[in-house]
Amino acid sequence: MLRQLIATTGNHVKLLILCATCMGSLSANADWRLVNTDSQLSFVSIKAAHIAERHTFTTLRGDVKEDGTARLSVDLASVNTGIEIRDQRMRDLLFTVTNFPSADFTTALDLGSVNALAVGAQTNLLVQGKLRVREMSIDVETQVSAVKLADNRLMVATKQPLLLNASALGLADGIEQLRAIANLPSISLAVPVTFQLLFEKTP
Repeated sequence: MLRQLIATTGNHVKLLILCATCMGSLSANADWRLVNTDSQLSFVSIKAAHIAERHTFTTLRGDVKEDGTARLSVDLASVNTGIEIRDQRMRDLLFTVTNFPSADFTTALDLGSVNALAVGAQTNLLVQGKLRVREMSIDVETQVSAVKLADNRLMVATKQPLLLNASALGLADGIEQLRAIANLPSISLAVPVTFQLLFEKTP
């Protein structure tokens, strides 16, 4: 009777261990989804040669799939420069959000080093992908840091500003319209971009 009880108890323990292992495997392979309220994407415009101003987009969407496929979508209508009339001009003249509501970045990541991180640990990743704005698509490469805040929370941020060229993205004409309507001597086509993105692992 005692042997049977021990055997039964042992089987229950094995079953619990098996279930825990399966749950851990599922958690490790789950998708990461962007938390918009705790994420930020900013860019800098430089006008009249020496005046730099920081702007943000307030609505971001994104995820990283189990296979490492990653996507970030920026709602261009959510541009926030701190001046409403300028926001509207950017929406209408620069981004033409009626026809092109979002900018999208896609890449493929090696999640091995990310999944292996201990809580509080950090690693650097080289990110290479495609950025699409309007009808233009360009190759983008940048270094980011990834910090594991908790078992299910990951913060990804630029290590240095990502420098984009507005002309390569088909935005030069829009910038010229903004310059003319604001009666400015110049607006730079070089656009530094930084981001800090929080991802949560979904079950």
